[in-house]
Amino acid sequence: MSGRLSSIAVALVFAAMVVPARAATIEITMENLVISPAKVSAKVGDTIAWINKDVFAHTATAKNGDFDVTLPPGRSATSVLKKAGIVDYYCRYHPNMRATLKIEP
Repeated sequence: MSGRLSSIAVALVFAAMVVPARAATIEITMENLVISPAKVSAKVGDTIAWINKDVFAHTATAKNGDFDVTLPPGRSATSVLKKAGIVDYYCRYHPNMRATLKIEP
């Protein structure tokens, strides 16, 4: 019987190793000319939900060129994070709106 339990334990450990972690959806809001939260940690494969709660358009424009999302007033969009790194981004229409994404592997 103990051999069978060992086999089950090994199978469970192996299954836990090959099941990928579930990707998260992280909401970033633009409201009153502020990006909130201004600093976010995420992982490759996570989705960013950009939400514009203002009455005018915004962008989420990465300084390194990784993304450039345009958000009309009251609209939202999503982006899936593809590579690790620290990405500073801003709104092209309101350059004082700045934030940082820390993307881990």
